[in-house]
Amino acid sequence: MEKQFTSAARVYLLLLAIAGWFALIGQFYLIISNRQASVPETIIRYFTFFTILTNTLIAVGSTLILLTPTSRWGEFFSKTSTLTAIAVNITIVGATYNIILRFLWNPQGMQWVVDELLHLVIPLAFILFWLIFVPKGQVKWNNIPLWTVYPLAYLAVILIRGALSGYYPYPFLEVTQLGYPHVLLNCAGIAVAFIIVAILFVGVDKLMSKNQSE
Repeated sequence: MEKQFTSAARVYLLLLAIAGWFALIGQFYLIISNRQASVPETIIRYFTFFTILTNTLIAVGSTLILLTPTSRWGEFFSKTSTLTAIAVNITIVGATYNIILRFLWNPQGMQWVVDELLHLVIPLAFILFWLIFVPKGQVKWNNIPLWTVYPLAYLAVILIRGALSGYYPYPFLEVTQLGYPHVLLNCAGIAVAFIIVAILFVGVDKLMSKNQSE
């Protein structure tokens, strides 16, 4: 079982969980209200966004750590390797949106609020949680290949579903507009970015562990 979190960490997790569930439920309400497809199809599309899936991991993980820390899933989400993998993925979410996607539209009102929570506030807050509260010195370089399973599986599923439905959640995955060579090149770029970010997190982990032991 992983080291139990301090009271301060648990308060931080509570705030993360509240912000996460608020943003996820708010985005779900908005996508249903403004749907351009049937309700079942809109619900499926909601869960095709990497942003939604990764923020859901944070909301669910924070909730389970708080409510059932000794359960199988509570212990899984408490693991340093799990929390670091989530930190890597939410960093990719924040970086991709703020570097590439932010300037493609101009959300207003409630949509702006949930957008900022999902793509900026929660990513930064979770990275800060990882830096301050997650024990250091427990992740290894050989954790990185396992961490890549989630984003690579996501890309594969999105491309397969897109080929069947014609719907792609992100413009850089739009095969109908860009063609497979361009999209696959974009996927390769995302994979490289993920590995670089993962290396940075493991490197910071080892550096902080070394400094703490001195």
